[in-house]
Amino acid sequence: MSVRTFWASVSTLAIGAAAVLGLAQPASAAGANYVALGDSYSSGVGAGSYTSESGDCKRSTKSYPYLWAAANAPYSFTSVACSGATTSSVASGQLGALSASTTLVSVTAGGNDVGFADVMQTCVLQSEATCVSRVNTAVSQAQNTLPGKLDSLYSGIHARAPQAHVVVLGYPRFYKLSGSCIAGLTEKERGAINSASDILNGVIAKRAADAGFTYSSVVDEFTGHELCSGDPWLHSVTLPVTNSYHPKAIGQSNGYLPAFRSAV
Repeated sequence: MSVRTFWASVSTLAIGAAAVLGLAQPASAAGANYVALGDSYSSGVGAGSYTSESGDCKRSTKSYPYLWAAANAPYSFTSVACSGATTSSVASGQLGALSASTTLVSVTAGGNDVGFADVMQTCVLQSEATCVSRVNTAVSQAQNTLPGKLDSLYSGIHARAPQAHVVVLGYPRFYKLSGSCIAGLTEKERGAINSASDILNGVIAKRAADAGFTYSSVVDEFTGHELCSGDPWLHSVTLPVTNSYHPKAIGQSNGYLPAFRSAV
């Protein structure tokens, strides 16, 4: 038996065994039936070029799901990601896009459940002590109430798309500490927000792993491109205000897209 024939036989046996065991396999790009779920980090708020049909959900053709689909030509592609989505609104309003034929799913969810937008508004407008207190409340929510919400969402995804390869993506670390910003939040506030982001990502990663899903961090991709880095891939406070603290188009293409692509 040639080496090539041997390894072909091994691959065939492995794929057959996985099918017998009912394990979902990573979707090949060309044949994938891909559905993108989640919040504004998946819809592409802040990246511009929003589709007319998406309305307030602000689905951008520069978001990582659209970019991946354009580069890989899956058999089918649907994005139902929506600005402001929580785990419960993803579960109630987006899972209808899934089916038994879905082979690839991406999702970001959890940030809105812990009140991320309110955290940032509080920190921008109020005192350092109030900011840190609000961040600590968000951390408590991430540790104590979010795990059950994620479990429920992930269970719903698996029930709707039992054969899908599901990629759960996290959130960036927002600030480069001791960076180039000379105004705005204090270093203590920035450090607290970064720490909270790390804790949130840790919770999401653990729940995704327990669900049998693939977690992909974006922290490495955004390192060196946080706010106060001198080359940020995230919007700071800006107009329209909804873009604030969301990835720019380059954050989607150079941050989220590689993180997703590496997990597919």
